[in-house]
Amino acid sequence: MVILDALEMTDKQATHQYIQCQLDFPDYYGRNLDALWDMLSIISEPLHIILINADKLPVNLGGYAELLIAVFCEAAEFNSALKFELV
Repeated sequence: MVILDALEMTDKQATHQYIQCQLDFPDYYGRNLDALWDMLSIISEPLHIILINADKLPVNLGGYAELLIAVFCEAAEFNSALKFELV
């Protein structure tokens, strides 16, 4: 299980750096939504990602917050090894 804290996601760049670090993505991770989808869609070992303080995301990221959450949700629907939860 990996817990992501939305309070650490202060802007787009910080968000992707934080996600990369927490999920141990490789250096070539592109730090954008397409790259996030790519990485989440190929996870092969069971992984449960919990996003805490999700209600704070729109304050820091505006409309990007909704897009980010959608990528996690859609990737979890696509990839049976991935479970995503908002808290």
